[in-house]
Amino acid sequence: MQLDDVDLGNRRITVGGHVCSLDDLTRRAVLDWLDHRRSRWPNTANHHLLIIQKTAVELGPAGKLWTTRATRNLTATLERLRVDRQLEEALTHGADPLHLALVFGIDEKAAIRYADPARKLLEP
Repeated sequence: MQLDDVDLGNRRITVGGHVCSLDDLTRRAVLDWLDHRRSRWPNTANHHLLIIQKTAVELGPAGKLWTTRATRNLTATLERLRVDRQLEEALTHGADPLHLALVFGIDEKAAIRYADPARKLLEP
């Protein structure tokens, strides 16, 4: 993900070619990270959103191993955040599997699996 993938003014982020709206929590996390990134590596030419000390002097992204280590032993794992984001999207858009498939780039069967719990929550 590149810095240009984050559009704070319009509260949007592009993930895997899909444009998603930024919820308040994610927007705040991105703002906090950008502040940290600017203060820690003010002269970096790296255009990736997530960088580390090693990649700040290069042009590549932080690796998967870094993100795995950074989130180890946290209650809010990347998997839980992903599932929560998909459920939130399903609740917001009426549990439409086609919408979920388009937004998250997942296949139809996975989209139906994520839409079903949202549909049950939305039932009166």
